[in-house]
Amino acid sequence: MFDVIVIGSGLTGAVIAERIATVLNKKVLIIEKREHIAGNCYDYKDETGILVHKYGPHIFHTDNKKVFDYLSSFTNWDIYHHNVLAFIDGKKVPIPFNLNSIDILFPKELAENLTKKLLNKFSYGEKVPILNLLVENDSDLKFLAKYVYDNIFLNYTVKQWGLKPEEIDPEVTGRVPIFIGRDNRYFNDRYQCLPRQGYTKMFEKILANQNIKLLMKANFKEIMNLDFINKKIFFMGNQFKGKLVYTGKIDELFDFKFGELPYRSLNMCFEKHEVEFFQETTSVNYPNNYDFTRITEFKHLHPIKTQKTVILKEFPQKHIHNINEPYYPFFTKDAKQKYEMYLKFSKKFKNLVLAGRLADYKYYDMDDAVENALKVFERIFLKNEN
Repeated sequence: MFDVIVIGSGLTGAVIAERIATVLNKKVLIIEKREHIAGNCYDYKDETGILVHKYGPHIFHTDNKKVFDYLSSFTNWDIYHHNVLAFIDGKKVPIPFNLNSIDILFPKELAENLTKKLLNKFSYGEKVPILNLLVENDSDLKFLAKYVYDNIFLNYTVKQWGLKPEEIDPEVTGRVPIFIGRDNRYFNDRYQCLPRQGYTKMFEKILANQNIKLLMKANFKEIMNLDFINKKIFFMGNQFKGKLVYTGKIDELFDFKFGELPYRSLNMCFEKHEVEFFQETTSVNYPNNYDFTRITEFKHLHPIKTQKTVILKEFPQKHIHNINEPYYPFFTKDAKQKYEMYLKFSKKFKNLVLAGRLADYKYYDMDDAVENALKVFERIFLKNEN
């Protein structure tokens, strides 16, 4: 019945399925374990009419016109520029840390001195890694770098990854720069927007093809079987000779034969408040105070007139298989070696295609996920047709 089976209806699975169904006119079955499509992009309107992102805020931004044009076939957009504040020393300052942040946190004379030295040393609009400032000979610039490192990045990373300070590689926490400018936007991409009716509606249009069938709330392990010895794939008890596109956890696909790959997860705590707005902007980070890393208020994403609001507090936690969601790959030397073993083993299955964040054991922004899915389609499916 089906030419291709896709496991997962997130960005990667949906885009690959749509391309196969539309461009090649082939039959595709999508097997989805959740009760909804759209993966972690899934959003819904609650009883107050507020559009809520169930798995945390998803902000679309890209410089890739091909990706933007592709998604524009399935949605209209609302322009949205993301602003993030961080709660530091009792004040809320713009992130990425910039010249406005300096003015808010430090006494006027010190702030003016730091700004002057930064502008003398670097170009306006430049992004300077913290580690570069730490090795400067100027004591004031070193002070600024250490302040930003200690108060913004270090403790946030400790909470996010569950590691002690001495276990964190400074190269990781030092990648986020100081921005030599006064643009408070979190992203600087050419296209910054949100689907006008939400991500779920966009996914519905992506998958609205008569060649695509959806099987929801289904564990693919109950329907499909991989013969590890003969390297064959079975669907409903019969050998499946079409392509299987797998977007789930690569270690789960192979029954954890080389061990589990580590992830960090999040405990998402939603709260309703009887106020028009809870905070000034969509996201406020809490690097040093409280156990959560940030608070998101969804009304800033999709404005609606109501005297109620919904916020989300994110508490980082260890990922436990089948208990919570695997959000962030935990990149360690051991994890990389395990992943390479799984990848090598996967290549023995000639009709298996791995794609997406969990299958590639790689963190993708949304535009990266779409770009990668389009490339997988072109490289594996379109190329074979031609």
